[in-house]
Amino acid sequence: MKNILAPSILSADFKVLGEQIRITSDNGAKYLHFDVMDGMFVPSISFGMPVLKSIQGVSPQVMDVHLMVTDPGRYVEAFQEAGADILTVHLEACEDVQAVLDKIHACGMKAGVTIKPATPVEALVPFLDQADMFLIMSVEPGFGGQVFIPESLDKIRSLRSMLKERGLNTDIEVDGGIYQNNVKEVLDAGANVIVAGSAVFKGTIADNVAGLMEILKENE
Repeated sequence: MKNILAPSILSADFKVLGEQIRITSDNGAKYLHFDVMDGMFVPSISFGMPVLKSIQGVSPQVMDVHLMVTDPGRYVEAFQEAGADILTVHLEACEDVQAVLDKIHACGMKAGVTIKPATPVEALVPFLDQADMFLIMSVEPGFGGQVFIPESLDKIRSLRSMLKERGLNTDIEVDGGIYQNNVKEVLDAGANVIVAGSAVFKGTIADNVAGLMEILKENE
């Protein structure tokens, strides 16, 4: 299974966002992770469709959009028009998760489902054959720079096991508190898409991405 790095632009310097995105792409990061927060589902507010649209064409990366918003079904078409390739929604934010996944697929995007740290991984069971990716939050969603929650590893293992039992090889993405010193544990648990914000954008971006990519490739 291919391991993929998804730098989170929440930690980027927006004065030079395009330049920083290109550096991540040039050093092997295939995805770009885009955290959308509405100040309701999570306390913080980040950015939305205009920012996503503005970076179209900057790099060939897959636009991996994580909606931390209430009633995300309202925004599916708008994010498709803005350039999203993968749209991930919170199970806790949807009245009808299946309807939202169907809507995302109907718009031609891949659909992801994510859960907060307090939500049991078993809540994903009804959607195991419906989503193209599952995102395990390893910190409380809403803020960057938090410490990885160790219990997340058990969630990843359980989810990978449940997928394998059903003959599914679905991507498992993990977001929160991941650095070069703990990314191997996350991969070993069964994840293959790694979101990294501070670990990419704090310091020398090219070196940070190259270091993470080396570990990802060694553990494929």
